[in-house]
Amino acid sequence: MTQEFAHVSVLLNETVAGLDIKPDGIYIDGTFGRGGHSRFILSQLGENGRLIAIDRDPEAIAVGEALKLEDPRFDIVHGPFSGIAEYMETKNLTEQIDGVLLDLGVSSPQLDDASRGFSFLRDGPLDMRMDPTSGISAAKWLATADYDDIVWVLKVFGEEKFARKIARAIVFDRDGTPFETTSQLAGLICRVVPKSKKETKHPATRSFQAIRIYINSELEEIERALAGALQCLKPGSGRLSVISFHSLEDRLVKQFIRKQARGKEVPYGLPIMQEEIDKSRTMKAVGKMLKPSEAELELNPRARSSVLRVAEKL
Repeated sequence: MTQEFAHVSVLLNETVAGLDIKPDGIYIDGTFGRGGHSRFILSQLGENGRLIAIDRDPEAIAVGEALKLEDPRFDIVHGPFSGIAEYMETKNLTEQIDGVLLDLGVSSPQLDDASRGFSFLRDGPLDMRMDPTSGISAAKWLATADYDDIVWVLKVFGEEKFARKIARAIVFDRDGTPFETTSQLAGLICRVVPKSKKETKHPATRSFQAIRIYINSELEEIERALAGALQCLKPGSGRLSVISFHSLEDRLVKQFIRKQARGKEVPYGLPIMQEEIDKSRTMKAVGKMLKPSEAELELNPRARSSVLRVAEKL
């Protein structure tokens, strides 16, 4: 029997409010997780409304299939959210979607389940794959990755200033004892990273984030999902509501919305009508970015780094 792990949906009211739900609309929850956002969306839909969820985690799919049996308005697709445009094309729903919700990053059940290998606070196999049925695990990657590759991943995806020191220790230690558990890797990082009174985060935080992002191709997935969501949304009213959990994710979302809102970039002095530039604009930002309230943070400390951005297709 699959063990249940609690999950509290971040910025639940604000994210769904950003979608501006129409009772008979068609919506996508691109990151189903354990269905918190999906159930709230369904509660606001009428009999003719539809919700399609996407997730690549088999455990999330099991929860979604159970919900599908309960509610005929709901459907779920097993796969990465980067395929959102292709999934909707097969359903003849391109440019028919009223709202897309993306809750980025790793979910609480994934973090809390030691067998998934996401958390340095719980000992388990060093896996980190959001879909354990495909790709290579973190353990297999660390067993063969070049020193320079490990440094690059830790620096680019974790912004880890001790990347070289950590990578050097990984390459040295793995010859004697291959990295197989989260505690092994976390222990090595704690050993080699200098202690600082100013640093409040666990020394392994940035490295685990970096390796997880790399193993799951998370930033590339986000870029494809944002572009795909734009294709799916209904012109003139379709909403995109995105929650990010660290600066790399939020930067991608912010830059995507800004680029779509700015329209075609042309060299200075090139003779082009303003009307043509205006026509090339595909989205507009809706309101300012939102962060969790103090009340929400008291209930769910993991929400502290979350940022919500909303945009509308023109």
